[in-house]
Amino acid sequence: MGYLDNSIVTVDAILTKKGRELLARGDGSFKITQFALADDEIDYTLYNPLHPSGSALYGEAIENMPLLEAFPDETQIMKYKLTTLPRGTSKLPVLDLGYSSISLKQGASVAITPQTLNYLGATTIFETDGYTATIADVRVFNSFTGVGINTDEATRLNTVTTVGTNVSKTVIGTSINLTATSVNTLFGSRTQLQTTVTIIGRGSGARLTIPVTITKTN
Repeated sequence: MGYLDNSIVTVDAILTKKGRELLARGDGSFKITQFALADDEIDYTLYNPLHPSGSALYGEAIENMPLLEAFPDETQIMKYKLTTLPRGTSKLPVLDLGYSSISLKQGASVAITPQTLNYLGATTIFETDGYTATIADVRVFNSFTGVGINTDEATRLNTVTTVGTNVSKTVIGTSINLTATSVNTLFGSRTQLQTTVTIIGRGSGARLTIPVTITKTN
């Protein structure tokens, strides 16, 4: 979704690749139940409290920035979602995954248990609402599941399957389990596959993206 003109409220809303996939199934799995707002295109360093024309124009440069047109690649948009934090918050929450990157051999598994730093007055906390995890290319994993959250939404996301196309997949859990693909044909002439996994705290909004590499061994 994007504003076409920042002088009037004109909204352009399109489906992401994942949304198109779910809609094409025609099985009722495409349901819009939530929405989020983001400010990916805004550079807040342009806020100028020294503007010679006074406080009314401190944010003039920001207000005149061009706005993004909506596009369907969900891995490249909505990276900086707006979130509400408790009053008095002095530090932004950040995630600690225990990994700066993930490297797996074919068929190998790993479990990610995120922690949130600087949230709700605690130095380190496991968010009770869990975390969303999005893999940019679901083909590189035999399984990609979230555990620890038993809501209807979490169950639905964990049971969603794809048809072997290059699409993302999102799951919910307090811990995320990943098992690398054992399919050789996916590698072609390559010895490695690369993608990314993005983890977002469902309560804090803290976000972290790390690279994932799968190495061919068979």
